[in-house]
Amino acid sequence: MGGRERSRMSGGARMHGADGVTGRKTRWGILATGGMAAAFTADLVELPDAEVVAVASRSEEPARAFAKRFKIPRAYGSWKALAEDDDIDVVYVATPHAAHRAAAGLCLEAGRNVLCEKPFTLNLRQAEELVALARGHGRFLMEAMWMYCNPLVRRLKALVDDGAIGEVRTVQADFGLAGPFPPSHRLRDPHLGGGALLDLGVYPVAFAHLLLGEPSDVTARAVLSAEGVDLQTGALLRWDGGALAQVHCSLVGATAACAFVTGSRGRIDVPSGFYRPERFVLHRDGREPEEFTADPADGPPASFRHEALEVMRALRAGETESPLVPLDGTLAVMRTLDTIRERIGVRYPGEAGEPEAGRSGEPAPV
Repeated sequence: MGGRERSRMSGGARMHGADGVTGRKTRWGILATGGMAAAFTADLVELPDAEVVAVASRSEEPARAFAKRFKIPRAYGSWKALAEDDDIDVVYVATPHAAHRAAAGLCLEAGRNVLCEKPFTLNLRQAEELVALARGHGRFLMEAMWMYCNPLVRRLKALVDDGAIGEVRTVQADFGLAGPFPPSHRLRDPHLGGGALLDLGVYPVAFAHLLLGEPSDVTARAVLSAEGVDLQTGALLRWDGGALAQVHCSLVGATAACAFVTGSRGRIDVPSGFYRPERFVLHRDGREPEEFTADPADGPPASFRHEALEVMRALRAGETESPLVPLDGTLAVMRTLDTIRERIGVRYPGEAGEPEAGRSGEPAPV
């Protein structure tokens, strides 16, 4: 299928100097109390092998309210207190994008394992720093790219890898929201890593990486807001083997979030919600179309349970990274996102030096 690098989908690094989580429930800490943290925790508390034992915010009041809502025994008014809680097996980081480096780094330095929301960080440099911290401390680290853990997406990838449509020639994927989002919204705030690309475009880009690996060439164009973030972005990715991917993201128009993968002997159509699909259709040359649907036993397609289950599986196995969401693959996606931002002229405050939330410790409120 071409491509100078493919993400590993099997294996997994083993922990050094750290025991796997065996024979008991996995104890989770939640860092942040916003909508993303609530959605993930709502799914997490339904898993019999998971136990949410602590939550932290930058002040006690929201942490206590979140703890009360989900019946969590401990609530902290600082990230540091959560990071230093030795009764936690893994921390889920759900802060705004710009604080991922600080929050995840603080936890890794304290010896915690970490699941960090996407986009992993603001840029490749920060991502490399987190990976180095995790590997240096022998801790588990994974980007919360739930799409890669989705059973139907995994089935789609397996079909492609098995040659069901021949050599992949093109990938098309889009993700857009209608808005409108006011300038004060986090999606338009450059200090919070706003813009369509990091929030939505990471999915089409990651989908192309999943099937083809890292592209050799990137072209991109965008429409920018007055604040300097991208309102919509289109990118064309090229691989040395001849494959192309067309990806699009938008904050000014709702798209079907569809994806199409065309090969030399067929294609796969994902008509909507490609990052958590309910179904897709396989078209093989000379054969009737085959429809693949989500198994009700796997839970709702929009569930975060699969990434949580993968984290707990890896911890029980003593692995420091997931074979489904390998760290080298995360770095490759961040490299492509950096290149797209360079092409479209989006730069976040402080990137010439170190981003405002780039080092360990809690950043000033933004």
